[in-house]
Amino acid sequence: MIKVYSTPTCPYCVMAKRYFNENNIEFENIDVSSSQSAAEEMISKSGQLGVPVIDINGTIIIGFNKTKIMQALGLMS
Repeated sequence: MIKVYSTPTCPYCVMAKRYFNENNIEFENIDVSSSQSAAEEMISKSGQLGVPVIDINGTIIIGFNKTKIMQALGLMS
């Protein structure tokens, strides 16, 4: 399961979600700007206040890092 913790105004969040959509990879978008509990969940997982935070089966990726995303998805070693 993939969760993308994001805000509507974050350009890197938009890039991350576009990457998943363009590659037909299902993900759950979690808007931390509209949910305090989601923001708290993101912070507890990552220790970060900034977005995006991407959770791929428990692997936490800070920011839009395509290489780390591909590694977490097993698409590259």
